Amino acid sequence: MNEIELLAPAGDLERLKWALLYGADAVYIGGRDFSLRANATNFSIDEIEEAVKFAHNLKKKVYVTVNIVFHNNDYSGLENYIKALEKCKVDAVIVSDIGAIDIIKKISPKMELHISTQSSTMNYKTALFYKKLGVKRIVLARECNKNEIKNIIDKAKIDTECFIHGAMCVGVSGKCVLSNYMTNRDSNRGGCSQICRWDFDLYANDEKLENETKFTMCSKDLSMARYIKDMIDIGVKSFKIEGRMRSIYYIATVVHTYRKIIDEVLSSKGNYKFNKNYETILNRVANRESVPQFFDKSPGVEEQYYLGRQELSNQDFLGIVLDYDEKKDIAIIEQRNYFKIGDEVEIFGPNKETISFKINSIIDEDNNIIDVARHPRQIVKINVPVKVCKNDIMRIKIF
Repeated sequence: MNEIELLAPAGDLERLKWALLYGADAVYIGGRDFSLRANATNFSIDEIEEAVKFAHNLKKKVYVTVNIVFHNNDYSGLENYIKALEKCKVDAVIVSDIGAIDIIKKISPKMELHISTQSSTMNYKTALFYKKLGVKRIVLARECNKNEIKNIIDKAKIDTECFIHGAMCVGVSGKCVLSNYMTNRDSNRGGCSQICRWDFDLYANDEKLENETKFTMCSKDLSMARYIKDMIDIGVKSFKIEGRMRSIYYIATVVHTYRKIIDEVLSSKGNYKFNKNYETILNRVANRESVPQFFDKSPGVEEQYYLGRQELSNQDFLGIVLDYDEKKDIAIIEQRNYFKIGDEVEIFGPNKETISFKINSIIDEDNNIIDVARHPRQIVKINVPVKVCKNDIMRIKIF
């Protein structure tokens, strides 16, 4: 296990495996209960057990979220659930409720506890309080700046986890009640309907203001790619990617990119220089703009969407490598987006440098020569001049 941990989201077993194969040191997942992503597939107990076995075989870790804000009725079944997680040998549970901490410590005293970002920890005194309760790690609020993070690490001397990439909340982490108010769906128990991304009419003195685009209040996404070295230098131990409901392409691309950044920082011996190409890759895989948000300054107008935005579906993901014939230099590809002869593409994977080439032939499953792969999940053969591996990804050439 690396001293610096790259922590990835996984909404189901498929995403978990892709995250770990593409460089995550650990994953965080949600069970079918007590988890904040009600719209994710989430994991049954049997699937959690399978996930832990898969991760542990790779010498990696699995953390399970138990981070809803508990109401009285929510505690029903928690004790049995924690016992089941302990039996599965999960590496830690992520919690936000003090009452849940107390129950978990009694039921499973050896269970490692991490405090969720839902608890909005933004100062060292709160971190020390949780430390006294037996908590091993604090997931800091996304609203902390560099000095606040360093202050917490220096004074609380507790493992610290920070978000580095993904969606932001328009309110303080874990405190928004817009969804409750507008739709009766509790954002702090997994039902956020993302009111901040709705379009609104604006009124002044009961008169509607006319504008070409309607008002929004949502934040741009978070991206800390250029500040990873700074975060390592001040003592952050775990770097967390948001997005349990994201696609396998998104997860593989983001994890792979941050894996390279972290490894380059750790191996640089003081001569690290950030590669701006990584930001281009991360920006292309997302459907919203991303910025550092609170880390280096207070967010302003450039960190927010106020008058409309475009969220375009990404079409870079072309296919997954299923196999490779070294004698013929032929890769078998499962198609995910339209591509054709003459397209310039690239293939990347966890164990290789990205390779670029032009598609000069496409053969379908019936050995017919075709010009275009246009059918979803169509199996085709293409010539690839360099050896590639199963689960490598083909995408549009970026550079």
